Amino acid sequence: MADTHFDLIVIGGGPGGYVGAIRAAQLGMKTACIERDRLGGVCLNWGCIPTKALLRNAELYTEVAKHGADWGIEADGLSFKWDQVIGRSRGVADTLNKGIGFLFKKNGITHLDGHARITKGAGGPNQPCEVVVMDKPGGTIRQSLTADRILIATGAEPRELPSAPFDGQVVIAAKEAMTLPTRPERLVIVGGGAIGVEFAYFYNAFGTQVTIVEMLDHLLPIEDADIAKVLEREFKKSKISVKTGYTVNAVDVKKGSGKSKKPASASVAISKASDGSKSETIEADAVLVAIGVRGRFDGLFADSLNVETVKDHIKVNYIDVDNPTYATSVPGVYAIGDVIGPPWLAHVASEEAVACVERMAGHECLGIDYTLIPGCTYCHPQVASIGRNEQKLKDAGLSKGTDYEVGSYQLKAHGKAIAAGANVGMVKVLTAIPNGEILGAHIIGDQATELISEFGLAMHLEATIDDVINTLHAHPTMYEANHEAALAARGRLIHG
Repeated sequence: MADTHFDLIVIGGGPGGYVGAIRAAQLGMKTACIERDRLGGVCLNWGCIPTKALLRNAELYTEVAKHGADWGIEADGLSFKWDQVIGRSRGVADTLNKGIGFLFKKNGITHLDGHARITKGAGGPNQPCEVVVMDKPGGTIRQSLTADRILIATGAEPRELPSAPFDGQVVIAAKEAMTLPTRPERLVIVGGGAIGVEFAYFYNAFGTQVTIVEMLDHLLPIEDADIAKVLEREFKKSKISVKTGYTVNAVDVKKGSGKSKKPASASVAISKASDGSKSETIEADAVLVAIGVRGRFDGLFADSLNVETVKDHIKVNYIDVDNPTYATSVPGVYAIGDVIGPPWLAHVASEEAVACVERMAGHECLGIDYTLIPGCTYCHPQVASIGRNEQKLKDAGLSKGTDYEVGSYQLKAHGKAIAAGANVGMVKVLTAIPNGEILGAHIIGDQATELISEFGLAMHLEATIDDVINTLHAHPTMYEANHEAALAARGRLIHG
């Protein structure tokens, strides 16, 4: 016999889970949230938020150390305290973690600490879902619960290199990279996506010799190639070694010696991904593996529940479906966020949770347009985009000058950027011919992750590039760069 019954049990307290729980409570549902670790999930505790604190540290230090003289600032003897750099980011995470606890209390949400296991799906009227809460996977059952519905928001976990499983010391994932007790002198990063380039910038800023290895032909492979070229150029200027088109063949971890006080290290063997040529070995004190993620749901379902999966994620109906419910193959059980697959973004998880819960409550919900999801990368310079990149347009059979036009504006000509000492980068907008529909926008440079929202709103409202042109942009602001790129798409560029 179950101890407690809820209208909705949310499993996972990250940006999908806690937002879904709060929205459910607002809609009058008796709600519980089971979280095995800290409220806020990876995003708040080990991802989006604390990494931005680290990157802000890097920006401040770099600005003074490398560019202080340009501003008339003398920085002789400038140094940093690694433990305080790391400590501040942990403090930020702690503050926000407590904030979610407060929101749960405010909204009357029951927070349960432990590992969840779904033992039964809904079987019809008066046959609710069943969940047990354990102290550890397969451990002692603390509570048995029932619910009309269950929402899974357990997120994802990093994929390992087949040749180099994580050991938490030398071969590490992003979580360990955020809290290393000492700064490595040499760091190899495997994977040139958002996580890889953000940590490349962070560690390089504090003096680590960084090599980033990416199998595809440019960093940030899902971004526009022109944007990636600028980032690679700036990384190389900063002495970051960029190995695009390379694959990792082996990682030989050498254990440290206590007697000689020699720390552990690794030798990373790489070669060209295309044909195995140009083999070389890179020595490193740490190897950060950032090659993607897989859904986190091991042990979540009882063996009798044959949940349907696809490519290491829980399968639900959500893309290319008119009215996605995010239902799994288990009756009464739903899933959202990273556990169901790409794009693996916190803001998407939150919106999916809201859409899912509102449909549960019988509310009309517009849902998510998966073609209009902004992507943001917080290295330096920042990168942001929305919509299709130019290669995607070409792959769709569209031709430049016939089907679409490109409006591009370089920040080196931008007054506010020059004044701020941040004139590296560009804004690139892709528009349909002849009606000016905005097909995609791509930005690299200072405040790119903020500037992209203008194009996001414009595309959501189906505004044309002419609407952006006819919108008065204040001077001097970085937003004027968006206006200039829009003008360029119509052949009317002023400052360039």
